[in-house]
Amino acid sequence: MENFVWENYTKLYFGKDAHTSLRKILPDFGKKYLLVRGKKSVEETGILEKILYELKESQVNWIDFAGIKSNPRIEEVREAIKIAKAEKVDAILAVGGGSVIDSAKAIAASVQYDGDPWDLYTMKYIPQSALPIVTVLTLAATGSEMNCFSVLQNAEAGLKISFKNPVVYPRVSILNPEFTYSVPRSYTAYGLSDIVAHALEAWFGVGHSPLMDKLVLGIIKEIEHIGPLLLENLTDYDLRARMMFTATMALNQITLLGRKYGDWGLHSIGHAFSLHYDMPHGATLSLVFPAWIDWAYEKDPQRVVELGEVLFNVSTKKGILEHFKALFKTIEAPISLSEAGISNVYNRDQIFKTLIRAKAGGFHYPMNENDYNYILDVIEKSH
Repeated sequence: MENFVWENYTKLYFGKDAHTSLRKILPDFGKKYLLVRGKKSVEETGILEKILYELKESQVNWIDFAGIKSNPRIEEVREAIKIAKAEKVDAILAVGGGSVIDSAKAIAASVQYDGDPWDLYTMKYIPQSALPIVTVLTLAATGSEMNCFSVLQNAEAGLKISFKNPVVYPRVSILNPEFTYSVPRSYTAYGLSDIVAHALEAWFGVGHSPLMDKLVLGIIKEIEHIGPLLLENLTDYDLRARMMFTATMALNQITLLGRKYGDWGLHSIGHAFSLHYDMPHGATLSLVFPAWIDWAYEKDPQRVVELGEVLFNVSTKKGILEHFKALFKTIEAPISLSEAGISNVYNRDQIFKTLIRAKAGGFHYPMNENDYNYILDVIEKSH
């Protein structure tokens, strides 16, 4: 095992009516908030009404910014930062899923910076502090509610990339499973896929951590078990709660303890697809994973076989691939270009150039242009 220091700054309030704690929590971090959210979903579901009630009860002031989209973009973050600076807000309240929370992190880290927030993602700017962030989670998938990562896309630069900094850990995150009842079947499936992918990035990371390997396997088996059941009953509280908790545990960095890094090569390939085709993040991961595991087998067959044996009791490359495809199918996540709905517009050259520009690859398993071609070949054959 590798040496490590782990400190997670986020306090979770989990369960029914957890959001009612906001009235006591919010005054601890400031008198004026920027409320960051999407445009319609929280309004139509009634979640926004509940949050506004808590804001009023807390007696803090707030400015509403309802402009965050799926696959969050630098443009909306820039707009929100201007408002946050002009209004001199003290803290950020993010109500939404990973896109909203990731955007909130960029906003919080850039309010005290005169440059462009994209500098966070290119590592031109490394903040030493950030505005406090409180989150209310409405979609279980990314784990952004309890980690210090943020992913954003920049169409002008042709990139979708991430930054990591402990100053953007949310101070408090509210996890009420009932707030995810309205997540449609498709996006529930994509969230399940995202959770599996996060666990796998840890499994294929740098460093040997047997206890965390067992946690990774438990996460994948939990999704394999509850996923099909949840997709048939989207308002089952216990299943929604289990998915929400599993999503948080898959990427609050606990699975990385005893390792130097996760790999993250799978994500770096998936980002190219979401950048160009506006695919839901989890859908890009299930699309790419069978091709990535095919490629990873050629790089490190022992680690892939170990995974196949403990998860599926199979040890052949073909058997492992078939079982993973079956897993993603049971949670209704796409594993081919046609299932992802992009076969008619797929542009291999465009994806290839983006992978080169982004220097896509993993910490454990680096990639070059030959590797990109290998993976893209496998993806095309799956069509």
